[in-house]
Amino acid sequence: MDRAAGAIMGALIGDALGLGCHWYYDLAELRRDYGDWISDYTTPKAERYHGGMRAGQLSQSGLIFVMLLKSVVEHGEYREDDFTRRLDEELFPLLDGTPVYGPGGYTNQSIREAYRRRVQQHKSWGETGGHADTTESAERGIVLAVRYAKHPHQLAESVSANCLLTQSDEAIVAMSTAYNVILAQLVNGTRLTPDISNKLMQLVHSNELPFHAVTKSDLSAPQRGDPDPPRAGRFSSPDALLTPHYMALAALDSGIQIEPAWKASIVYGMPCAIYHQLPAAYYLAARFADDFESAVLHAINGGGQNMSRAMLTGALVGAQVGLEGIPQRFIDGLDNSAELLALAKNLGTQL
Repeated sequence: MDRAAGAIMGALIGDALGLGCHWYYDLAELRRDYGDWISDYTTPKAERYHGGMRAGQLSQSGLIFVMLLKSVVEHGEYREDDFTRRLDEELFPLLDGTPVYGPGGYTNQSIREAYRRRVQQHKSWGETGGHADTTESAERGIVLAVRYAKHPHQLAESVSANCLLTQSDEAIVAMSTAYNVILAQLVNGTRLTPDISNKLMQLVHSNELPFHAVTKSDLSAPQRGDPDPPRAGRFSSPDALLTPHYMALAALDSGIQIEPAWKASIVYGMPCAIYHQLPAAYYLAARFADDFESAVLHAINGGGQNMSRAMLTGALVGAQVGLEGIPQRFIDGLDNSAELLALAKNLGTQL
């Protein structure tokens, strides 16, 4: 329960930490506005993204995350119809389809596309997914990773179905699902070490995860005469489950140095796309597995799409250190922290 609540609060803290200093691709400008090292929540500059909001508040991604969190806590399970009802009734009436508008001060591409299909084109929820290659679905899927941490197949099905509501690209769905499968392993007590991918491949070969693989469980080649394995599910390749193996190797290899660690954003890329975000999050979560503060602050100080990087990293490290391993000042400074903490703990009891 402590690790489950740590994952939820870690994600929310990461989101709020990024609010003020979000999307600085010029690191000199970031340092000019916020100093050499950002160590806490910051207030957005009036002329930038999220202008008018306060330090410690959540972005729109964080607010949607809480919307899903409340739905799952209230029902004890993921109910797609309840979550989409909340989007229809509580979010979409506050949007107009443009970027710098709506709760949280900014509406991401995937949500804008879902809004246009749902509200302006009157399409069903089965037709709302767009082609954004970003991490919004992976982020809100953290709620489902925690709820179904002990049920990997149900977790994968729930996360992928939720992802398709706003993002329909098969590769993005696979990577979003893989991230949350990995997070669930950490909630269950596994560490983010190179061995984690071996454990995930065992779940693939036992058909507990819906990924396809022709190699043996240790990635050795198939032998002549071996039957083609049955498709365990929709995802054609397990490669998204192997990514953290290599990031963890890099974090532990003394011959590979990324110093200071925030420069992982330069190594893996500062943009919003999921294929830039996940490697940096895995690297930081492996390098600072026992140090929540260092992990999220290096994620933030790397600039670019630091909000998503910190949210994804915060969940991974929060799951490893547990709620007790998160510095109290990050919880105290989070807007509406008492309610969010109660929701996180409540979800942890439902595993």
